[in-house]
This record gives sequence, structure tokens and C-alpha cells, in this order.
Amino acid sequence: MIKLREIDHIVLRVVDLDRMTDFYTGVLGCTIERRQDEIGLVQLRAGSSLVDLVPVTGKLGLPGGAAPGKEGRNVDHFCFRVVDWDEAAIRAALAGAGVQTEPAAARFGAEGEGPSIYLNDPEGNTIELKGPAW
Repeated sequence: MIKLREIDHIVLRVVDLDRMTDFYTGVLGCTIERRQDEIGLVQLRAGSSLVDLVPVTGKLGLPGGAAPGKEGRNVDHFCFRVVDWDEAAIRAALAGAGVQTEPAAARFGAEGEGPSIYLNDPEGNTIELKGPAW
């Protein structure tokens, strides 16, 4: 039987690699783990997981077809667990970066029911920031 532990990585096909890299590093605090510009790949560290950004016009992105947009996306949403959850501080940091959020709500996650906040990155991918289970 296979037992899953956590998200290892997600891959997002992107239109504006620089803007997306700036958002994930500057707003969400990811760090650049590795770049492979020859194949069109930027890998960002998000805690114990990775977020891979692949330009839609690059070697890895081209086989995926059209860019994500209003008519279709590559991902519905993905969720990051937040360490030391402080809703007011999180919302203030996001607002300071010009990022709009939905109101926090109780949602079920891998560790149970707890608070979460939804937001969108610059290309419309929905991100859930998840606090601890109650």
C-alpha cells in the first residue's frame, strides 16, 4: 500500500516567469532552489515542498498547449500549511503586497478542521494558506 506524507512539488505553467517568481519569493517567502533556464524551469522552495514554474513557451511548457486563463487552468488550487498561524499578520502582509484575499474560513485539511485563507497569484492560480487544526 502507498502512504502519502505531504505535497512534494507542484508544477505551474506560467506566462510571465519573472512576475510569478517575484510573487512567490516576495509575497509568500519562497526561495529559489534551482534554475534550469535551458529547459525553462525555476524551482522554488516552499517549506519542505517545491513549486516549479515552467514558462508556457519553454521546452517543458510547450507540450501543455495554451496558457492558463479564464477558460481553463492547469490547477484548481493548492494549499500551503502555514507555520505559526497569525491571521491578522498574514492578511496585513498580503494587503501590503497588494494581494486581495477572501475572508478566512474554517476548512478541512490534512490535519483536520482549521482556519484558511484563499488568494490568487498574478496568473490566477488559487492558493489556500492553511492554519493548524483546532
